[in-house]
Amino acid sequence: MTIQKTTENKTVTLTVSGRLDTASAPELEKELETCLEGTEQLIFDLKDLLYTSSAGLRVLLKAQKIMDKQGTMKLIHVNDDVMEVFDITGFLDILTVE
Repeated sequence: MTIQKTTENKTVTLTVSGRLDTASAPELEKELETCLEGTEQLIFDLKDLLYTSSAGLRVLLKAQKIMDKQGTMKLIHVNDDVMEVFDITGFLDILTVE
């Protein structure tokens, strides 16, 4: 998995590519810990995310809970395979996907 971060004003965009799984989820969690303070909008660009496991879902849920208190979070460019995981797990009811 690779993570590319861009910051503009109080908006952070994380472009995540590859596989978000048990091995890589801690890396994303660590990145979030360093960039969420003062962030009002968090955007995950998942156009190149091939797969997410329950470990990845947990990190996204944690980020959503933090952003619920300080701003907004959305996921963009989600491919069909990852969208299916969000749908089956009920995460489409929790996350904002555009």
